[in-house]
Amino acid sequence: MAKKEVISLIDTFSEFKELKNIDRMTMISVLEDSFRNVIAKLFGSNDNYDVIINPDKGDLEIWRNRTIVEDDQLEDPNIEISLTEARKIDEDFEVGEEVTDEVFFEDFGRRAILNLRQTLTSKILELQKEGLYARYKEKVGEIVSGEVYQIWKKEILLLDDEKEELLLPKTEQIPSDFFRKGEHVRAVVERVDNKNNNPKIILSRTSPVFLERLLEIEVPEIMDGLITIKNIARIPGERAKVAVESYDERIDPVGACVGMKGSRIHGIVRELRNENIDIINYTPNTNLYIQRALSPAKITSVKLNEEERRAEVLLRPEEVSLAIGKGGFNIKLASMLTGYTIDVYRDIDDFDEEDIYLDEFRDEIDGWVIDQLKKIGCVTAKNVLATDRDKLIQEADLEEDTVDEILNILRAEFEDEDEA
Repeated sequence: MAKKEVISLIDTFSEFKELKNIDRMTMISVLEDSFRNVIAKLFGSNDNYDVIINPDKGDLEIWRNRTIVEDDQLEDPNIEISLTEARKIDEDFEVGEEVTDEVFFEDFGRRAILNLRQTLTSKILELQKEGLYARYKEKVGEIVSGEVYQIWKKEILLLDDEKEELLLPKTEQIPSDFFRKGEHVRAVVERVDNKNNNPKIILSRTSPVFLERLLEIEVPEIMDGLITIKNIARIPGERAKVAVESYDERIDPVGACVGMKGSRIHGIVRELRNENIDIINYTPNTNLYIQRALSPAKITSVKLNEEERRAEVLLRPEEVSLAIGKGGFNIKLASMLTGYTIDVYRDIDDFDEEDIYLDEFRDEIDGWVIDQLKKIGCVTAKNVLATDRDKLIQEADLEEDTVDEILNILRAEFEDEDEA
């Protein structure tokens, strides 16, 4: 291989460098290390070699330093040169002096050239991976966009603007998400794995952080720090609750987030596949916070157990279904938002003296089942018996057999009393 071909090799990797975002000085350092690596493999050491790469001209110089010895004492021609050979370069050379002469890499042979190419490729690939990991590690929690390149059963492969690979797992997709190849997708960088120096960028569209970043984009007051997002609870694709607070009394945080006629929130709702978003005013008053979190239901009273982080909420019977919400989403999100387990109770003015509180049946019905029933406002046996069977199955999230068994136990209790 001629010298021009070696220079061409450097130019080729220089172009590769520009594509993969490796800075110029790093590339020069990689080239120098690679040449030294090959020289060390050929001669056992590269200590007596100087590798000079000129970034402006794109050329390469390799200089070898050898000590002059008597002709009959030459042992290692890599680090020594005979007096006769030295005087062919300069007649004034003497034994013990150092001779520096230029050597050409192509003279090392074809194997050395192949070795250099492999070393360079390996080092640049390693640098590329390190750069990718460092770049996206800083972007964790930020929204990025990618083009759908490949769709698999468990994940989608996206390519960013620089053709780097991003992964959107099925578990991080909104249930109603549907993408086609070539479509652009927005998501938040959930994490960056780097097992065996093989970075994987994992995206998410279900993370509360994704909703938080979308709000920051749509609501300037949040980006400016005038409104703070205190907490977010999401059931992706279904419903979300966001608690916001303003430090400026002149700013209505809920109104600012929703926008005129919902102009600001509508774009976010579309991005999240029509996910209903409730914006509420945060307050350090836990009782009031729980009441707001259970909106649109109107609460009669709240009893807190700070130690167990539980709240017993009393509502009028007609408000119970609003508090629980479709599929139990409203009460579940309220619990997630406030950090309290919320139990719903019907506020009944005239308690039926023949009725029995469900807690009395803990010997016959599992405690967790009773807790599930209490969450949907069924505090007494007659509450349960008066509730539609399908509603008990769906809203209390219980198996059909379990519900039938509960109904049989409760009915038997009242039948026994009638017989008595």
